[in-house]
Amino acid sequence: MKHIVLVEDDQRLANLVKQFLQQNNFKVSVIERGDLAPAFILEKDPDLVILDIMLPHLDGFSICRKIRQKFNKPILFLTAKDSDFDHVLGLEIGADDYIIKPIEPHVLLARINTVL
Repeated sequence: MKHIVLVEDDQRLANLVKQFLQQNNFKVSVIERGDLAPAFILEKDPDLVILDIMLPHLDGFSICRKIRQKFNKPILFLTAKDSDFDHVLGLEIGADDYIIKPIEPHVLLARINTVL
């Protein structure tokens, strides 16, 4: 079973995504604070990381920069930030995909399966 770490501070959204992914045979760990994410990700070494950008204590861009050199598995941004600048920045700092909320669950699943 593939393990996904979801870094998302919106509890309602995190629970919906977690339940949907669990129904599709993924193990999902949710982290709500950005500052707790890098150590957890590097320790647990999941198969995929999904990052929001706007997080308390440490933003998703900073998390991606901190883990990318040691974590060579897929990183997806799942965010409401829809500017071209943010999209390009996310990909340039090492993300494998940049997904803008809201997204249909089956489309998210397809994007996850593509990078895995």
